[in-house]
Amino acid sequence: MHSIVGNDPEGISFVLAPGQAHELPLARAMIEALPDVPLWIIGDRGFSADRFREQIRDAGAQPIIPPKKNEARLRCQDFIYVHRNRIERLWNRLKEWRAVATRYEKTANAFLGVLCLAATAD
Repeated sequence: MHSIVGNDPEGISFVLAPGQAHELPLARAMIEALPDVPLWIIGDRGFSADRFREQIRDAGAQPIIPPKKNEARLRCQDFIYVHRNRIERLWNRLKEWRAVATRYEKTANAFLGVLCLAATAD
């Protein structure tokens, strides 16, 4: 599996997974690599898994991940949910770029460049 990890001085990092792979295994590794324990770890419905939520709680954070449609609803405070929604809206705006939405670029480095360009333009 080829991945590119980006870090900045403020501790923000990301991992670029292959287009056909699910991000959940990489998310687990990123949680283990966090320098500090955040209050919340926010994710989308694709990260809805009991074992993943358990790992987040074991790390000392609260998971803010909406349940799948066939799972029981989870209670979430409004001010936290607003931040999750901001992340969803960011990805929706980034996917307006055709090259981001379709992973049009052939190499991981080129895709990462397009993603950074789209984020900067946003």
